[in-house]
Amino acid sequence: MTQSGLLHSFGAPPSLPDMEGMAREALMAIPLELRRYTGDIAIRVDDFPDDQTLEAMDLESPFDLLGLYQGVDLTRRGVSHQPEEVDMIFLYRRPILDYWCESEEDLTRIVRHVLIHEIGHHFGLSDEDMERIEQSP
Repeated sequence: MTQSGLLHSFGAPPSLPDMEGMAREALMAIPLELRRYTGDIAIRVDDFPDDQTLEAMDLESPFDLLGLYQGVDLTRRGVSHQPEEVDMIFLYRRPILDYWCESEEDLTRIVRHVLIHEIGHHFGLSDEDMERIEQSP
């Protein structure tokens, strides 16, 4: 569903479950070269990062962070790596909506952009690699 379709359907910005649906759709739409490695990454949408995250990242405002990869990226894992927790990508709804209002970009494209960058961090990709992937159909 497109940004305008979402607003027409809901009459308001998307809720947490609505944005989770957008993130799942965005995940299915990213190029296979990236998506095929994302099997055990959980995606979670929260309104804002928690206080611990804000403090750890030394952020002045909860609006400064659109998304976050949490876990051990693949570039730092050894053969015997046993995950203690599921790797997770957090998308932060309110900062994303704030950015959307300021930029007037398509909301689905913003969600896709944040998701690709967080997945890219998981795989240790460079910004150039992520930009190339984003430009792929």
